Amino acid sequence: MKLKILVGSMTHTADHVALAIQMECADLASPIEVGWMDGLDIHVFDAEQAADTLFLVCISTCGAGDVPDNAQMLFQSLDAQARYLGHVRYGVIALGDSMAHAQTYGFGGIRFDERLQDLGAQRFGDIYFLDSSDGTLPEASGAEWCRVWLKAALTQARAPGVRSAGR
Repeated sequence: MKLKILVGSMTHTADHVALAIQMECADLASPIEVGWMDGLDIHVFDAEQAADTLFLVCISTCGAGDVPDNAQMLFQSLDAQARYLGHVRYGVIALGDSMAHAQTYGFGGIRFDERLQDLGAQRFGDIYFLDSSDGTLPEASGAEWCRVWLKAALTQARAPGVRSAGR
């Protein structure tokens, strides 16, 4: 099963986390694709593209709880071109700073998650929050979390009764 990491970031931190996941989890999923959200719209989740794929939204928070500029087109298309996404299986890593932005901490990931769930997509596991103010290296923390998440998500995705993304 393929893991497709969709990166939304202004400072490249989410990209660094995604690349660390790609290196550290290569033994669990094949292939692991990392791609910026630039220019993407809801069609990235079409059934043909989502077949045998787990998505991981790795996204920071900008401004007053907004998604990054490079994620705006995809985020807005989830409303403008709304359609049922029950075949989509995904997880979320939400990056932020709880000290500097306590009121909007992790909102980029939270907002993406809410929008995907509203369209019927199936999130595996809880949102993972990476806090830049906690003193840990986000790349190491993200990769460590993803190993655990990916093992559980792959087991869940292959379980009887779980719809395949291509059906």
